[in-house]
Amino acid sequence: MNQLPQQLANGLILGALYGLVAIGYTMVYGIVQLINFAHGEIFMVGGFGALTAFLALPGGTTLWIAIPLMLVAGILVSVLVAIGAERFAYRPLRTAPRLAPLITAIGLSIALQQLVFSFYPDAKKARVFPQIPGSPFNIAGMTIQRSDLFLIVAAPVCMLALGWFVTKTRSGRAMQATSQDPDTAKLMGIDTDRIIVMAFAIGAAFAAVAAVAYGLRTGQIDWHMGFVLGLKAFTAAVLGGIGNIYGAMLGGLVLGLAEGLATAYIQHVPGMQLFGGGAWKDVWAFVLLIVVLLVRPQGLLGERVADRA
Repeated sequence: MNQLPQQLANGLILGALYGLVAIGYTMVYGIVQLINFAHGEIFMVGGFGALTAFLALPGGTTLWIAIPLMLVAGILVSVLVAIGAERFAYRPLRTAPRLAPLITAIGLSIALQQLVFSFYPDAKKARVFPQIPGSPFNIAGMTIQRSDLFLIVAAPVCMLALGWFVTKTRSGRAMQATSQDPDTAKLMGIDTDRIIVMAFAIGAAFAAVAAVAYGLRTGQIDWHMGFVLGLKAFTAAVLGGIGNIYGAMLGGLVLGLAEGLATAYIQHVPGMQLFGGGAWKDVWAFVLLIVVLLVRPQGLLGERVADRA
């Protein structure tokens, strides 16, 4: 029980990371009913874009100046890749059977991995990512690394800003209209192509923010980091109710907590010694998904039309 506060903190921080990436899945699905399996690789290229910006800075640049520039570079790279994918890979298949864009997304995911692996200098091994220096904070029995503070602040700010944008702005209301009925929205003068591109761009920007947070937290990035994390983020989106912005973040938090608590405590349950520890954390995450979907197939918050984006 002495470890419980720390495990809760670890789970919430990890869950916030999943939630940021999951919002990208839910944005695209809410508009075009597409599961963009290349989103994990958009997260990955955002991390490499941020790292490239950091390496290009003059020596001695403080991290407080570097981090905003890294964010801008990572977001720019992720958004450009996402817009290019939408324009050249997904848009021609918009009226095709759903299996075609799904297979295209998987192919694009593999292609992005191989491009970074083949052409980025030293991408074959994990690249060192800068970390925020200084001692961790000890709060109520919890140790919080300084690099985690970026994620703790960024996740709720991004989610609330997106919620405000979708419900209060003209473009956000156009997103809601497009998600409900794209044909009717087009007849009412909404440029649905622009709205779809906007959804891809916003999801990619959030993925880039998550990539910078991931790099700051772990101290490294690699060319295949988006695959498993992308699957976890998709799981979080389904868990919370895919198509629901707040559900994506809630699903991420629940998934992160489940991983943290299962890693620490399952092995202490009598008869479960072989099923605990870090090696089983992914298994328990998907077990949780199966259990929730058996009880509530629409996810924790469901797929409310008003919150779809």
